[in-house]
Amino acid sequence: MTGSFYTGTFNLRLLARAGTAAAIALSLAACGGSKEKAQSALAPTQINTIGVNSYLWRASLDALAFMPLVQADSAGGVIVTDWYINPSNPGERVKVSVAILDQDLRADALRVAASRQVSQGGNWVDAPVQAATVQKLEDIILTKARDLRRGTYGN
Repeated sequence: MTGSFYTGTFNLRLLARAGTAAAIALSLAACGGSKEKAQSALAPTQINTIGVNSYLWRASLDALAFMPLVQADSAGGVIVTDWYINPSNPGERVKVSVAILDQDLRADALRVAASRQVSQGGNWVDAPVQAATVQKLEDIILTKARDLRRGTYGN
């Protein structure tokens, strides 16, 4: 009797799943393929599985790959590095934050901020970051993102 109960329950589950699948198939067929048209109408920069532009996200991770990451939130579009000390300049360290603000591949969808500290008497002291440094990092990320979109990066 136990075997027939489980078999009956299993068959009911199969029928329920088959009915759901049939309903989905019928509703998709009723759309007349409009889903395919809508999918192809989207710009490639908007087709992603994360919350922000995937090209900017990947390019940002690639550009900061040499630095240790503290946070990388693809849904919110935030990347925060830990302090990085360049081996050729051990008296200075840098920390970078990147925010991707949009799903489109545009220059204004990217914000980069950097902090710099120098060692003075065994303590780390805040120091100014040149604006050109932040601008250069933004340019590197945008160039990599455009190359990724074209399919030329990494080939």
